[in-house]
Amino acid sequence: MSNVSSSTRGIGAARQWIFDELTRSSPRLQVSFDTHIIAQQGRFTQQTELRNVMAVLPGRSPRRIYITGHYDSVNLGAGGQQALNTGGGANSPAREDIDHNSEAPGANDDGSGTVLTMELARVFAESGVQFDATLVFMCWAGEEQGLVGSAAHAQQLAASKAIVEANLNNDIVGNSHGGNGVVDAETVRIYSVGPEDSMSRSLARYVARMAAVYVPSHRIRLMAREDRFGRGSDHSSFTRQGYPAIVFREANENFSKQHTAADTLEGVDFAYLAQNARVNAAAAASLALAPPAPKVTGDRGQNLITRGKSGYDAHLQWQASPGAVAYRISWRDTWSYDWQNRQTIGNVTEYVLPNVSIDDFVFGVSAVSADGLESMTSAYVSPVRQSTDVKVVKP
Repeated sequence: MSNVSSSTRGIGAARQWIFDELTRSSPRLQVSFDTHIIAQQGRFTQQTELRNVMAVLPGRSPRRIYITGHYDSVNLGAGGQQALNTGGGANSPAREDIDHNSEAPGANDDGSGTVLTMELARVFAESGVQFDATLVFMCWAGEEQGLVGSAAHAQQLAASKAIVEANLNNDIVGNSHGGNGVVDAETVRIYSVGPEDSMSRSLARYVARMAAVYVPSHRIRLMAREDRFGRGSDHSSFTRQGYPAIVFREANENFSKQHTAADTLEGVDFAYLAQNARVNAAAAASLALAPPAPKVTGDRGQNLITRGKSGYDAHLQWQASPGAVAYRISWRDTWSYDWQNRQTIGNVTEYVLPNVSIDDFVFGVSAVSADGLESMTSAYVSPVRQSTDVKVVKP
């Protein structure tokens, strides 16, 4: 909502710079403005033209994997986010008196996620690798006004029935020095919405597994909730439409810099940011080269799992994944969070685990390519039993 006519200040200059940098990164990238006219609502005090900046690296298939960050910022005054935290954490409502042209450099929130997205767009496009999935690198606007840019885009995706396999969202990922004095440049948090066997949780587990292989010096801290208390980011626009999505958050934030004029480059640890970029790259490349995750439900949404002919076995079925030459069965105790047992089988679409009760374990299936690359794991989710109130005759 700031100046759009200046070439050096405001949201207009920012989006044009991102557009130009992505355009010159590689001719393989299809760069465009994803434009939406936002009506007056919420924190939008007037009708506003909003532009996300999008770079598409076409793959062999239409399924999409998103890497994202938001490039807009906001200045809430000297106290910034720390003042909101100590005051109860409530987000500021729409106000006519907010100066949208005040200094809001947003170097870490979320310049860090923006440049991570832009750099991976360049690296992936210049790699020469032909990915199976189409990679979309998106820099959002309107995040600070309520995730508006990502919501408008995700709504369009859902309306067009686009196939989105994952959204790796990065919001505040460049600072290693917390406002409480704690320094942590060796871990990163990943938040994912439940239930525990949702595809968003499967995506989070997948990222942690790929990071352990390709970036073992960086530890992933999986957070079993959608985001931090009272706060959010653009991945929620995707999960709201039923798409798997997670958000990366730095290990320890400095709230006193967020949403103030003090969020400058001095608060960014670029070595730490590079590690977070490597984790994103490892997960996105692995997903984009692997087959899509198998579908473990039928046409009516029913689980394709039974107790088999004996009544005591785990009989698993699934729909074939294009490009798969094998599948991997995973299972774990129902009270455990991550897979404890894994077994690779051939190119089949059903398998029986003898004397393994489907009541005692959670099961999942992933697809494996000829190069050994694995998809996310699709879990058989036990449905919540539905019931109605009992009709009681009153005496």
